[in-house]
Order: sequence, then C-alpha cells, then structure tokens
Amino acid sequence: MNEQQFTPFLQQLKLLNPSQKQRLHHNLEALETSAEEVLTVKATLRECPHCQSEKLKPWGSSHGLPRYRCVKCLKTCNPLTKSPLARLRKRDKWLLYAQALIDGLSIRKAAKLCGVNKNTAFQWRHRFLALANTHQAIHEEGIVEADETFFLESFKGQRNLPREARKRGGVGKTRGTSDDQIPVLVVRDRHKSTATIILDRIDAIHIEAALSPLVESDAILCTDGAAVYSAFCKKTGIEHEVIKSKGPRARGAFHIQNVNAFDSRLKGWMKRFNGVATKYLGNYLGWRRMLERYQGGITPDICLFEAVGRTPQQLIQT
Repeated sequence: MNEQQFTPFLQQLKLLNPSQKQRLHHNLEALETSAEEVLTVKATLRECPHCQSEKLKPWGSSHGLPRYRCVKCLKTCNPLTKSPLARLRKRDKWLLYAQALIDGLSIRKAAKLCGVNKNTAFQWRHRFLALANTHQAIHEEGIVEADETFFLESFKGQRNLPREARKRGGVGKTRGTSDDQIPVLVVRDRHKSTATIILDRIDAIHIEAALSPLVESDAILCTDGAAVYSAFCKKTGIEHEVIKSKGPRARGAFHIQNVNAFDSRLKGWMKRFNGVATKYLGNYLGWRRMLERYQGGITPDICLFEAVGRTPQQLIQT
C-alpha cells in the first residue's frame, strides 16, 4: 500500500469503536513476524560456518534459534554464527530496523522508530550493511556500461583529522579529480547487474584490475572517451564503443545512459546523509545496490537475509 492509499485508511481509524479497535489490535499482533521466525524458517544453514561442510544435523535450539552440529568438525552453530549480527541484542527490533533501512531513514529517525539509542542505531546500520556491501555482480555480459563517479573524502565521526576541517557542506581543495576525491567505478549491463568498485586512483592498472574479472571477454564495453578504458580494451581484446561527451549521446544500442542514471539516483539518495565517512562508503554503495536490486519488492525479511550473508541467488531460491 502506497502513502496515498494509506493516509485515508489511517484517517478512518478515528471512526472505530473500542471493540473494533481491540479486534484490529489483535489482528495486527497476529500478523507480526519475529526475526527468530524469519531466520528459522527461511534462513536455515546450508553449510557449516566453521569448516564449510554441508553435513549438518539438528542439535536442539538456544535463545529462540535452532542449533546445528557439523558432522565433520563437530562444532555447533546457528543461523547467526560468524555473521555480523551474531551476539547482537534486541532481536525483536531487527525487522523494524530493516524497514528503516529500506526507507532510508536517518540514524536519529531509525533510533526513534525502533526505540533504541542513536549510537545503537548507528552500530546496527553498519552491522546490517557489512555483508550487503559484498553482494554485487561478479560477471557482466552483453553490452556493459562503465563510468566513474566521485565522492569527497570524509573523516566524518573522527576526532583527529589529518587535514584542516572544512566548512559544513564543503568542497574539495581543487576542482576535478583531486586527491581528496574518492573515485568509484560503476559498471552495469543491460540485465541491470551492477558493480560499484572503490578505486585508489583512476589509471590503467586500477581500471584493469577492476574490469578484468568482471567483464566477459565477448562483451561490448561502452564508456566515455577516457584513455584508460581504451587501453584496457586494447590489451584484453574486448570490443569497445566510445561515447564522446561532444556529439550524439547514443549510437543505436550503444550508450552509457543506464550507468549515468544509476549514478544520478545514487548521488540523489546519498544527499539525505549529509556526507558519509569514506571508511563506510562501501557499505552505503552496497545499501544502494540492494535497494536497486529488489526495487519495490524488497521486504524486511530480504534485508535481514542480506545482513546474515545470504547471497542474492539464494534469496531468489528461498
């Protein structure tokens, strides 16, 4: 239900008598799903987190979660073992916090929604996003678009800065690709498989290291006129279509509009955070990719699966 449908529905609640309100309350309680239920039913372990053996057998339960024992290493585990959410408390609020991530709420708003301290909400954000950061395309085929974007280096949250502080909403020392701009390579094919790779710098060595394992040999790479892409394609033999900034933005099926549109959505979405610390930039990129991957179909359950390390392929099969 979207916001336009929900608002008049909410206004109708004022017309309910006490008996109807009680019935509504009971029905809402019956619909609530706990994190334990989600992890027990849909996130059962497929392999031992200690030795990766697939030979697991049930071994009772503990703290609301099923336990398993590995036949090979004899260690026990549960669906959270060795995941970023292991030993995280207040499990009854996890699904609510997952919804806050889907809605892109600020730390303070998420804390208020879940009834937790803002420091807890901050820690949860990066616990939930730690593995979502690793879920991205590993192979791209067909027509593949690539372009770079930049984020201003930020030491947000640190007490000691290695440089003079900038004014709020500041800009880099110089225009263009200066040392205080963090380059991110965005690669996206026509199947919407997306990878975002943080680079140390934009040169032939780093571009080759990023694209070689990602772009299939029979793909067609569409980029702007930067020489580093031409050098990569010449070395690897991948077909290259250059879209120059001056002139037509597309030649038939060849363009970089998809990757530019993704970059535009990414930058627009990032504005709500008023700058992100560079050390957490990968988590925010993974967060945005997760929202793009499922689009309107993402649910708190899926967000929770991503947080405990279930790959997108496993989620689709579940």
